[in-house]
Amino acid sequence: MNIRINGTVELIDRAGSIAELIAGKGLHPERVVVEHNRRMVPRGEWPDVMLKEDDSIEIVSFVGGG
Repeated sequence: MNIRINGTVELIDRAGSIAELIAGKGLHPERVVVEHNRRMVPRGEWPDVMLKEDDSIEIVSFVGGG
């Protein structure tokens, strides 16, 4: 299944949720926000939002520093 992640088309093995995608990429859920098809998705909804062919995902990571 092809989905667009941060502007790049990626082939993923199977349909899954946003939560599974974030975990599969090794990202820390508390450090990212996700937009799914131009809608900001609250973290609590990630397990319920299933990805489909041609979906668009934007993942923004928060980075600390000083």
